[in-house]
Amino acid sequence: MADRKNLYAVLAEFDDSARLIEATRSVRESGFTRIDAFTPFPVPGLAEALNFSDRAVPLATLAGGIMGAALGFALQVFTVLDFPLWIGGRPLIAVPAFMLVTFETLVLGAVLSCIGTMLVRNRLPRLNHPMFDADDFGFASRDRFFLAIFPDEAFDRNAVGKALAALHPKAIIDVPGKPKL
Repeated sequence: MADRKNLYAVLAEFDDSARLIEATRSVRESGFTRIDAFTPFPVPGLAEALNFSDRAVPLATLAGGIMGAALGFALQVFTVLDFPLWIGGRPLIAVPAFMLVTFETLVLGAVLSCIGTMLVRNRLPRLNHPMFDADDFGFASRDRFFLAIFPDEAFDRNAVGKALAALHPKAIIDVPGKPKL
């Protein structure tokens, strides 16, 4: 068995999503906080079982949309004020005429901030991940469900092994901290 220094995570492999959710709740109730799950498709209720509440991407999307709309509108206003054209008695700052560009810059700002925040929060691009070295982890994209417990300050490999064994997983896998070369 790997010690805490050389261990990236301990994985438990399950056959179906219901057992994964049940195991996630059980592990969370046992006091483990650094956990994650890997599934081949979105599993309803798993985010709640993991106590996942990261709202960075929606907030960044909102902020990017507001900034994009404000910058788009300001760009049009300052352009018109810098080079005024008095045509047909219309006002220089015609808000309805500015809405199309304002909306487009709102969408552009929201999309760019959403994608940028998602990439940063997911630590992407990452060409290799220690999980890829785990035995049978390739099945996580096909038909298996994995629950990972990551080491923290009070990590005890034997306690983690006993907690996972009580859940009757298909397998318990140690994931080494350093990728194989």
